[in-house]
Amino acid sequence: MFQRLSCLRLVRPAVRNASTEAVTPTWPRKIFSGVQPTGALHIGNYLGAIKRWVDLQNSGEDVTYCIVDLHSITLPQDPDLLRHNSLQMAATLLACGINPAKSTLFLQSGVPQHAELSWILGCMTTMARLTHLPQYKEKSAKLKEIPLGLYIYPVLQAADIMLYKATHVPVGEDQVQHLQLAQSLARAFNNRFGATFPFCNPIISDDTSCRLKSLRDPTKKMSKSDPDPKSCIMLTDKADAIREKIRKSVTDFTSEVTFEPETRPGVANLLTIHSLASGKSPQLICEEAKGLNTGQYKGLVADALVAHLEPIRADIDRYLADPGYLATVIDEGCERARETAERTLHEVKEKVGMNGFSLARLSEVARKERVE
Repeated sequence: MFQRLSCLRLVRPAVRNASTEAVTPTWPRKIFSGVQPTGALHIGNYLGAIKRWVDLQNSGEDVTYCIVDLHSITLPQDPDLLRHNSLQMAATLLACGINPAKSTLFLQSGVPQHAELSWILGCMTTMARLTHLPQYKEKSAKLKEIPLGLYIYPVLQAADIMLYKATHVPVGEDQVQHLQLAQSLARAFNNRFGATFPFCNPIISDDTSCRLKSLRDPTKKMSKSDPDPKSCIMLTDKADAIREKIRKSVTDFTSEVTFEPETRPGVANLLTIHSLASGKSPQLICEEAKGLNTGQYKGLVADALVAHLEPIRADIDRYLADPGYLATVIDEGCERARETAERTLHEVKEKVGMNGFSLARLSEVARKERVE
């Protein structure tokens, strides 16, 4: 299948070391992040990640946000459901405040350069490195047969970041090790081929928004994979469902409302949710809740959360009712993303030696051979 081309003598370019470069580039600040189209988001996803994306966008940052459907197929997916979930995620991001005029929002599979750069980077990493990543260990332990995609998806994740030469990525604490792979691959590529990629830094929130707990077990992180449907609140939940889930949330036997995350995690979780929904500090909320028991206080939490989420839920429904508009937003985002991605990939392929053999390129190769 792969025949040897004896009529051409390929010239290996001199390998450069980044430390010998005369000038180290000053990389412009760029932010990249992605989210899998896994259906409706819960309030932990929104308050801990998407709301931060909106804040970064509105502060004037250069931001690129991606619906990473290629990552979704590392495990089997129903095709129709995947398409629906991708549209729903686009609608949700727009409803939460992502503005296509300020951000590049696109679908990962619409930019083929992601997969191409992933292959190049995959040839620069090792099986041992990938095996030790925590999410691979966790997910593979539950499977009899492990898909190759599950094993190598951190390389695709690195390609996502590096393709846009991102300098910063908002991540949760559980994703830091995967970002370290991107850092390692960028360093390895730069050392071998010259300065090409910036060192990417994590943006980790120091507030409690990224650590919302299950409403039914406040010792665990909120997750929609929890078998108890009352454990988390979805952005698409209606007011009655939200009130019921808050009413059934686990607290303790102390009636006073106090913010003590270590000793009263259930009440502290409600205070955190209330704080993020209302913009008030937990301490101020505790002052305002004096004289109320925790049962009465749950009504205040529900009121604040319903008021905050109702416009978002309404906008999600409105966007989903107009799939043509969603397709236009995604198509335009993909076009912008492809322009950036192609510039990076062209540079990478040029340095690696994979830039093709047009007549002009063959002439350049012949010229270099004569000089040597």
